Amino acid sequence: MQELLSSTKKSQELYKKACEIIPGGVNSPVRSFKAVGLEPLFISKAKGAHIWDVDGNQYVDFVNSWGALICGHTHEDVADSIQKALTKGVSYGASHEKEIELAQIIVDNFPSIEKIRFVNSGTEAVMTAIRLARAYTKRNKIIKFEGCYHGHADSVLSMSGSGVTTLGLPACAGVTKNTASETMTLPYNNISTLETTLGKYPKEIACIIIEPVIGNCGVILPEENFLKCVRDLTKKHNCLLLFDEVITGFRLSLGGAQAIYKITPDITILGKIIGGGMPIGAVGGKKEILDLLAPLGPVYQAGTLSGNPLSVACGIATLKLLNEDSYKRLEDLSSMLFEGMQKINEEKGVKLQINRMGSMFTVFFCETRIYDSKSAKKSNTKSFSQFFQNMLSRGIYLAPSQFESNFISTAHKEQDIKKTLEAYKESISTII
Repeated sequence: MQELLSSTKKSQELYKKACEIIPGGVNSPVRSFKAVGLEPLFISKAKGAHIWDVDGNQYVDFVNSWGALICGHTHEDVADSIQKALTKGVSYGASHEKEIELAQIIVDNFPSIEKIRFVNSGTEAVMTAIRLARAYTKRNKIIKFEGCYHGHADSVLSMSGSGVTTLGLPACAGVTKNTASETMTLPYNNISTLETTLGKYPKEIACIIIEPVIGNCGVILPEENFLKCVRDLTKKHNCLLLFDEVITGFRLSLGGAQAIYKITPDITILGKIIGGGMPIGAVGGKKEILDLLAPLGPVYQAGTLSGNPLSVACGIATLKLLNEDSYKRLEDLSSMLFEGMQKINEEKGVKLQINRMGSMFTVFFCETRIYDSKSAKKSNTKSFSQFFQNMLSRGIYLAPSQFESNFISTAHKEQDIKKTLEAYKESISTII
């Protein structure tokens, strides 16, 4: 049996202080641990595949800054790149050569991207992408899918995944009815509903925005030919296809999900890994669309810290570490974990659903197949909460929500996977 963790007294004390001056004590809702019946941990340091809390407890980390740290924490090359950039200045508010280098790396790996604009977050990138789509098509309405989370911009918060699902929020206060009315939210993996909707509004839909592999409602994969059908329908109805690859971009392959599924979107939204853990976002796509951005075109977008030299340096260093061997390692480790969990489930007679795509995975406490937001919501969140607590007490740090993805990094080692499987076996045994 694995040794259980010691006290988290210091984290509890810090949380109490944080609640006095920070709403909910956290700066992002899912960090609150509310969905798993705990108070949040406060992290003091991280290295490789591990993090330590302020009480000195060590964990195998499967959150990895929500997928951004594909090479693990404080990789030497990445840390060095930040140090070198720091000596030259934190921010310029002006152009610099490294922006071009990062842009070129992305363009070289994503054939659908001819030009790219850097912003400061995935949310900001989504806002810009939708604005571009509306300007290009001269239409107003957009279509998104249930369970897909595209940041917290007003137009895309309806029936989102991530924290909205975790906290059970039916809608977001402060979003006007007029804004909400321009967004239609449809079931994921359901082509007939999409086809009907496009037929009903033949000249009103500016774009369809989608996570090609859902990561923010837990991992949910597209059914066979679903993405192809979405692409075909956008062409038929002369609207744009926006791939939100904030999570999947450089996570599933060098060319993201679109390279795996062989789909060419009109606009690609990136974040996470392209900043190597530093704040960044990006909008890329066809020249004729991107050239609508100011100063060339009429679509205004600006940001004081866009293309920040520290974020750009961190991103370049991270992307240079990725190659075929990196993705083979990620696949090998992920397969080892997945197959090990499945074997334990069979031995214990546990009917859980484990959805996996490359180095992304979610354990759903549900007996039936998970293929969209509604099927995911059939999961037993109380059982997941107990599972999370069991794993955490054994030194395994998972995403603190049933409706989130977990991530493996190249820094994970076989012994980390073996420790996780041992913890998984003990944790499951206490629930069934």
